[in-house]
Amino acid sequence: MADGRPGSEPRLVTVPSGSAYQVASSPSAAMVTPALARELRRVLEVFARGAGFDERRPVSAFFKPGIFGHHQVGRAADIYAIGGIGLDRWKARWDEALRKAREAGGSVAEGEMRAERATNLGWRLYTTMAAEGRWAQPYGYPVQLFGPWTRTEGPWRYISDRLLHAHRDHIHVAK
Repeated sequence: MADGRPGSEPRLVTVPSGSAYQVASSPSAAMVTPALARELRRVLEVFARGAGFDERRPVSAFFKPGIFGHHQVGRAADIYAIGGIGLDRWKARWDEALRKAREAGGSVAEGEMRAERATNLGWRLYTTMAAEGRWAQPYGYPVQLFGPWTRTEGPWRYISDRLLHAHRDHIHVAK
């Protein structure tokens, strides 16, 4: 909460909707620090516009609250769905396209993966967050961006199987 002094910020705020994306979850599902809310708004807007969404046709983002570590103080947020589809389903679709591309080989594979990169909103969100986001990296710890694509697309790819499994169905970010 704000302490009433001029210029003071509330301790936690909800992740706001932007012009090209809408937060579809309840406000209590994404209570974060003002700094994280600003960063998420900036990166989600870059993602949404890059994926072809706008004010007339925004994409939905669905958050769920976490329970450990940075979540307890609002320094982390978890995104479970984008465009009304769960991140686990986007990842399964990605893995299937990758499997088919490997079987096809050559220019067919290149075309299939180009099409998947253009339409897979989960992959696009993760890679936009990796390229555009300014996430926390506590001393001695990895960059705080984890999700289904961490080992192939993340700024920190060397995570344990346990940590990767824990983030198979959502994207976790902290600031």
